[in-house]
Amino acid sequence: MDDDEDGGAPAVSPGGKNYMTPAGHARLREELHALWSGERPKVVEIVSWAAGNGDRSENGDYQYGKKRLREIDRRVRFLQKRLAIAEVVDPADQTQRDQVFFGATVTFVNGRDEERTVTILGPDEVDMARGEVSLYSPIARALMRAKVGDAVRLLTPSGPDEIEILEVQYP
Repeated sequence: MDDDEDGGAPAVSPGGKNYMTPAGHARLREELHALWSGERPKVVEIVSWAAGNGDRSENGDYQYGKKRLREIDRRVRFLQKRLAIAEVVDPADQTQRDQVFFGATVTFVNGRDEERTVTILGPDEVDMARGEVSLYSPIARALMRAKVGDAVRLLTPSGPDEIEILEVQYP
């Protein structure tokens, strides 16, 4: 099966590495462990019990259990692949703290005088609701290597926008 069934595999660097922070790596490992050692054995037990109840074609527990097993197995394969190519980078180890690199939290102002703060993370650990953006997103690519006070050009759906970097922080 293809990773596209999981919503598409997130981007990876040209070298085939999947950059992530230690916290993001730990979250993926915990999810993998919870699925493989926790949820999957329980679902297997339910499917085995349901299979022993006779006609499987009309057995909801069996049908749902088999479907859930496929979902778990697909996610487990996806997580294993992503963790196998993981390149864990600790943003706290960044020596050039005045410049934007992976793991930086950047505050900037756009051409409409709107201030925004984003944290640049790996594609597997991004949560837009928390202001986290993928290393491969247009905003992250525009900000990379810039310093406080620099103005960079960001191509947006409504046209180019110039953004000025106000602050760069690392954990």
